Amino acid sequence: MASELWALPAIELAARFARGETTPLEVLAAVLARMDRVNPLLNAVIARDDEAARAMAAASTARWAAGAPLSRLDGVPFTVKDNIPAAGLPTSWGSAAFRPLAPEGDELPVARLRAAGAVLLGKTNVPEFTLQGYTDNAVFGPTRNPWNTALTPGGSSGGAVAAVAAGIGPFAIGTDGGGSIRRPASHAGLVGLKPGLGRVARRDGLPAILLDYETICPVARNVADVVAVMEIIARPEDGDPASLGQAPFSPLPAPVCRILYVPQFGDHPVDPEIAASTEAVAGALAGLGHRVETGKAPFDVEAVARIQATVSQAGLAWLVAEYGIAPAAASLREMAAAGAALPAAALFGALDAAGALRRALAAAFTTYDLILTPAAAALPWPAAETHPAMIAGRPVGPRGHAVFTAFANIAGLPGIAVPGPRSARGLPIGVQIVGPRGAEAVLLALAGDLEARHGWGQAWPNLDD
Repeated sequence: MASELWALPAIELAARFARGETTPLEVLAAVLARMDRVNPLLNAVIARDDEAARAMAAASTARWAAGAPLSRLDGVPFTVKDNIPAAGLPTSWGSAAFRPLAPEGDELPVARLRAAGAVLLGKTNVPEFTLQGYTDNAVFGPTRNPWNTALTPGGSSGGAVAAVAAGIGPFAIGTDGGGSIRRPASHAGLVGLKPGLGRVARRDGLPAILLDYETICPVARNVADVVAVMEIIARPEDGDPASLGQAPFSPLPAPVCRILYVPQFGDHPVDPEIAASTEAVAGALAGLGHRVETGKAPFDVEAVARIQATVSQAGLAWLVAEYGIAPAAASLREMAAAGAALPAAALFGALDAAGALRRALAAAFTTYDLILTPAAAALPWPAAETHPAMIAGRPVGPRGHAVFTAFANIAGLPGIAVPGPRSARGLPIGVQIVGPRGAEAVLLALAGDLEARHGWGQAWPNLDD
């Protein structure tokens, strides 16, 4: 399997293009055949234009033949999450209300990847308005986890991670507004990077209903491919003031880091196998020479949940009112109603609490360089269920599985999900590492060292029986 063209990493494909051993057209044919075979099992890709992809691959093949590639990702196929506009493909946002939307242009990171010659395969499935931690909607139905198709890959970037884990393109572009790339990456055995505020500039996107908490993110099967994507999409842009003043992304070797390992947030339950896997990664980081100290979260964990709830409710209420739409999911209709009932003071209270969170984390990063936690509190659950009802034998609410991730979004910090040891049933388990503003290269360097030493993510799901 590892020698199949559809299974090769992006940087290996580029190396083979450079050596003349294969072409972007041959790779695209292999990936499209793989999509035809496995996507019916997963429902990961929900819109595609094979003719347009072949035209892009043909142009790339000619450039490589002439020795003039646009970048090292020229000719490499990728997918885009269905809440990110891409010209020539519909942008549904998991909603019948937005399904007719056919954008004339790309959101900026997609435009940059196209300008670098990457080949757009299609759009990947999301939950309605990307506000839930699993991937299902009334338009396209549920997406399934390649490691066990009875289970969810999580959300809201569930389609993106299912595609990459199954070999439908070596990388994908998703979003993360509260953990939506890191948790699904952990459920699929992938590397998912949430850049910090402004690191990946945005322009020409959908309405922002999570303030500036949501970022555009790469997810791939290995660290080197994420680095290659970041080199293209992580540049400042005049149209995004948050990106100004940031230098273009550049990789670097991993420094010795002081790492705060937080195995649990307050009294929130964690699946025992996830706890054991995260403990193993903490030990592995110590074995690589980093100073790892176990402790508690250096901020108010319960405040994070309140901030996220208030912002998401208010944002959805605004969207519903502004566009005159009604969510299909009953839970989202309830969320919108709750947001409409919020007083304006509640949103200002959430923003004030967010400021306090940012200050607390800034203080913590004077003592520590990084924070290590589980990426998710639960293993994947049945694909059609919104959330696991129980974790570690205890009942939990809709966000019980998602407790670890939103603090990084609210604080504008970079975070990465990397694979750890798997569960007894072979399900992927990921951990999360979060750093201060500007720490994307450090996070990727550490992730690369873990990958090189342990290779916990280097396996394929069996979808061919």
